[in-house]
Amino acid sequence: MDERLLDIARATKGFMPEAEGLALHEAAQRAGKLGPLLEVGTYCGKSAVYLGAAARAAETVLFTVDHHRGSEENQAGWEHHDREVVDPETGRMDTLPFFRTAMQAADLEDVVIGVVGHSIPVGRAWGTPLGFLFIDGGHAEDVALADYEVWSPHVVEGGTLAIHDVFEDPAEGGQAPFHVWRRAVADGFEPQSTTGSLRVLTNASSSAAAR
Repeated sequence: MDERLLDIARATKGFMPEAEGLALHEAAQRAGKLGPLLEVGTYCGKSAVYLGAAARAAETVLFTVDHHRGSEENQAGWEHHDREVVDPETGRMDTLPFFRTAMQAADLEDVVIGVVGHSIPVGRAWGTPLGFLFIDGGHAEDVALADYEVWSPHVVEGGTLAIHDVFEDPAEGGQAPFHVWRRAVADGFEPQSTTGSLRVLTNASSSAAAR
């Protein structure tokens, strides 16, 4: 990955360790030959730098879906709250300006398409097959599972599904992404690699719609 883009990824607010970001980039670059990339959960655009660089290399685009008001764990009083992303006029989180700044700095605005909205209604209206899907939205059990259920049918055969923050041990982190990973394996996605908390799988099913 280009060192300049890597520096921008490092400087962008977010929760993705560099090793996981590079693994995400590599998997997305391969899968991008099969179709567009899409991530659920943009936050300030850290992972979108890794994925946007992959999209450019694969000559495709990245769609990144987020309402930009923060997940439950990002709200005031929770561990991952950051006061800097709170709009002083409304008192609500607004990560959209940070995302736009990161994409401009990375010169990725031509390949990264920000979709501002809630994941589920966007996913229900979606019609484009995906070569790569990255699930990293809200980590509440119902939210994470709903993201998987609405978006995974869009992954083409041979395409890639990546899930972040997968911890088998409850002492290391929340269990919702791990439960999503187990559900994906049961549905026919084949595990390919693990880097930290990032799990990468391949859609081996001949009919994604069967899920």
